[in-house]
Amino acid sequence: MLLEIRHLTQYRYAAPVRESVMELWLQPQKSARQRLLSFDIELDPVAQLFSYADTFGNAVYHFDCPQAHDLLTIRSRAIVETEPDEPLPEALDMGEWDRLRSEFVRGDCFDFLRPHGFAVATPMLEHFIESFDLDRLHRADPLTAVKGLCQAIYNAFEYEPGVTRADSPIDHTLEARRGVCQDFAHIMLAVCRGWGVPARYVSGYLLTDREHHDRSDPDATHAWVEVFLPSLRWVGFDPTNNTTAAERHVIVAVGRDYGDVPPSRGVFKGDAESELAVGVSVRQTRAAVAEPEFLRTAGSTMVGATRRRVSPAALDQQLQQQQQQQQQ
Repeated sequence: MLLEIRHLTQYRYAAPVRESVMELWLQPQKSARQRLLSFDIELDPVAQLFSYADTFGNAVYHFDCPQAHDLLTIRSRAIVETEPDEPLPEALDMGEWDRLRSEFVRGDCFDFLRPHGFAVATPMLEHFIESFDLDRLHRADPLTAVKGLCQAIYNAFEYEPGVTRADSPIDHTLEARRGVCQDFAHIMLAVCRGWGVPARYVSGYLLTDREHHDRSDPDATHAWVEVFLPSLRWVGFDPTNNTTAAERHVIVAVGRDYGDVPPSRGVFKGDAESELAVGVSVRQTRAAVAEPEFLRTAGSTMVGATRRRVSPAALDQQLQQQQQQQQQ
């Protein structure tokens, strides 16, 4: 499946500010089932882009906008080709629990077995587990248990934007019984890790499909969970839509929770209120959109903006060099 992804981020300030320093987790990953064909970032005002690989191997872009500005616009565009994963088995043998307890798995997946940030156990989470008898799932094999957990979260919560914020703890969702994708992902992470199943937060995009009864907002980024099962490696589960991650899911970054991989994060110098606006478009396409068309549709605000086009092959080499430098 060939997908075109456009992501607009705008920070509007009540008064001019300066020295906006930003980090961006916007570039889709490359993997066996996901090919990154092209990726562009455009900035207004003009700023020079740099990049590095973070602790989890994600591509991170950063820039410093030193001049005074009351509007900061970040546009990214990616063309990604995805492939469907192999069908999962109905179940795994019970020996998978022993394999999960092995020293290799516990050492290799250390970061994704510990509570962290938003994905932590709380008394309210324990009450949720008891109320829905989720520990009974733990008596099945790990794959069946995770499938059941994904469905339980889907059934227990309503999808409703605006009830929680990006920094809301899971207790807000557990109390309201409603939230958005990142809230459901954090709850699933906390339960899986409590079971001893390594789980990591995935940020990315979803090509929404009402025929599949998707609850996700088509104009927003998406989040789901990947769990590590030794017999299958990393497997994605989307509790928002009660499905496994498939070719409609595009992975951007992985981390311990949302705090590791927000689409954008930064600070500025100045005394002004800020307002954030985000727009996302994910659509299926037959071919990459020609560059002149993209520039025409980008809008008049991009006049004089800096634009950086990333070669996937060159980026791979750059990230490998950066990772080697970090390990020295």
